[in-house]
Amino acid sequence: MKILVVISRILVGVLFIISGLIKLNDPVGFSFKLKDYFAPEVLDLGFLVPYALLLAIFVVIFEVLLGVALLLGYLKKFTLWALLLMIVFFTFLTFYSAYFNKVTDCGCFGDAIKLTPWESFIKDIVLLVLILILFIGQKYILPFFTKGTRSILIFASFVFCLGITYYVLLHLPIIDFRPYKIGANIKDGMTVPEDAPGPIYEYKWKFKINGEEKIITTNGDYPQVDGELISTETEMIQEGYSPPIHDFTMERDGEDYTEQFLNEENLLVIIAYSLGNTEKDGFIPVKEITDRALKNGYNVIGLSASSQEMTEALTEEYKLNFKFYFCDETTLKTIVRSNPGILELDNGTIKQKLHWNDAHKLQLPIVENAKPKLDLSLKQRLDSIAVLDQKYRTLMRTKSLEERKKLGEKMGLSEAEYSGDLAVIQGVLDSVNMVFVEKYFIEKGYPGISVVGEESSLVAWNVLQHNPDKIPVYLPLVKKAAETGEIPKTSAAIMEDRYLMMEGKPQIFGSQGMTYDDARGSMIWPIENPETVNKRRADAGFDETIEAYAKRLFGEDFEYKAVTMEQIKQ
Repeated sequence: MKILVVISRILVGVLFIISGLIKLNDPVGFSFKLKDYFAPEVLDLGFLVPYALLLAIFVVIFEVLLGVALLLGYLKKFTLWALLLMIVFFTFLTFYSAYFNKVTDCGCFGDAIKLTPWESFIKDIVLLVLILILFIGQKYILPFFTKGTRSILIFASFVFCLGITYYVLLHLPIIDFRPYKIGANIKDGMTVPEDAPGPIYEYKWKFKINGEEKIITTNGDYPQVDGELISTETEMIQEGYSPPIHDFTMERDGEDYTEQFLNEENLLVIIAYSLGNTEKDGFIPVKEITDRALKNGYNVIGLSASSQEMTEALTEEYKLNFKFYFCDETTLKTIVRSNPGILELDNGTIKQKLHWNDAHKLQLPIVENAKPKLDLSLKQRLDSIAVLDQKYRTLMRTKSLEERKKLGEKMGLSEAEYSGDLAVIQGVLDSVNMVFVEKYFIEKGYPGISVVGEESSLVAWNVLQHNPDKIPVYLPLVKKAAETGEIPKTSAAIMEDRYLMMEGKPQIFGSQGMTYDDARGSMIWPIENPETVNKRRADAGFDETIEAYAKRLFGEDFEYKAVTMEQIKQ
């Protein structure tokens, strides 16, 4: 018994210390796990969610101190009862998670060692047995050192734990066990190797053989039996390979930009997984470093799981010069334990990762052959105009009054605003936007990529599109901007086609379509020399033929046929 007690004492003490320190390295991550347990579909303890981080810190520090106290022989009875109660509780919790499949990872060892629910339960059973051995043979648990020395060591351990907690909360985990650590490549983490094992399924075939029902089990092969097949049940008995990184996306306006950004050099990403509980003070240093990054030739984007309305309101409030893209909240929480957090990517490889408190440590050397310094003040103004340019148009696209009301309230609009004549209200905004843009056109030319960056380069183009009476005046300016690479050639081509259509003339690139309420129906507006339009489209940067574009515009059943101006008039 004495030997069993010594072995159990060492194993339990060391395991509690290691488990506690691993979670102490990342208390924010452990708090996320506690929130999983507090969820309505698990323990339904929603009132504890606001205190999850505080509880996480208390539990992991207490876990470490219990391990130290057991090894030292400090407050023997209290320590043993605390260990017993804690392991009984966690044994129940892991059994509940495993049996009902509620939480698939207990978080016992953070992200360092992943255990399945049943593995966690078995681990807790083993610990329970060891702690019961300690209870039975507690007379063999002899203290080390004097009482005063033991008290000093316990206090020192407590101070040490507090120090680690303070550091990792204000910065980031000391050791990063997640697949998004510095040096990791996100593209590689999302890839499934060719020789990766696939899932294994068990098939239960129910046959009627000679009037009797029989079940034959295989791993997929159809049983070679003579009989009538009644039913088949399939169960996955072994999961296949799962890449360490999944659910990672960069989306905006229904488009997926993941591949584009993961293949980009010198990309700075600001992560704010939820704007509802983000640390607003963090966006002050974020503003400074992102402005500097843009000037030094970096591209800057944001990632958030919050709505586009919320992210645009944030960029307006803090005058941020970048757009936010959508990514899954759990994924963003996994990437960085800071809200907001900072990430530098180079072709998908994580080069730097920082808490917003350490924003001043971000290294941003000037990129060789970087774009000229941007006019960030103008970019900020144009980004604000871009929001106004779409403000009521977004409401116009709603399909019902109820949907419009819900979206309007979400945007913070009054009932008069979202239920009024949206076209008139948006028209006023368009005119106001045009005043600013026209003034810049006259004084400095077109504000393109070299002035405000790629993402903001088309704001002035959109404003001009929504003020068609000004297109004849500034179309030459737009075409010049396309020729010098300040905006895409396709943008100038679209505007030129629109101008020609307004003038009642054939277009050049076939970008304009029309739908009439009479016998004419839907059509691509007449094209000058339609037999060579696809070559002109390719030269202008369009990536699809006129036939494919027409189907995308009017539906797969639409067949493009060239029409003339005479046919239109008739």
